Amino acid sequence: MSRLDSFIRRLEAQRACLDAAARLVALLPGPALEIGLGNGRTYDHLREILPGRPIFAFDRQVAAHPDCVPPSGFLILGELLETLPTAVARIGAPAALVHMDIGSGDAAASRSLAAALAPHLAALMGSGAVLAADQPVEDAGLQPLPLPAGVATGRYHLYRRKG
Repeated sequence: MSRLDSFIRRLEAQRACLDAAARLVALLPGPALEIGLGNGRTYDHLREILPGRPIFAFDRQVAAHPDCVPPSGFLILGELLETLPTAVARIGAPAALVHMDIGSGDAAASRSLAAALAPHLAALMGSGAVLAADQPVEDAGLQPLPLPAGVATGRYHLYRRKG
């Protein structure tokens, strides 16, 4: 498969998982979290599929398109391992939906970061909340969910917060 085809399939899987996650949390209270704002494409999609829900974005620095930068107070900058452990006070309520896209092109480093972030993600999520992630996440508080039709196993990941 060409890199272009792989990229397209990843984006289609990402969109399908975000749309499924939004449906799963439609009745849950709480904000959405975008872990890894990047260029802001998925943040922009979250704004569209979660109208009226506060969305907090986390990243090291702003690299998003100007139209896709969160408003003041909803963008939390810094190293994820430093900002996520203290984020609950800033977001004000457990999250209903978390999207994490932290892939760096270095598969081992991306998996390692996901493993380090896992307990912090679960701690930010309310009961029944959903995590959509580009990396596998293992945490006793998270239960894997089936992927939407057409999304290949391992292409993207969905989890529900137990409890």
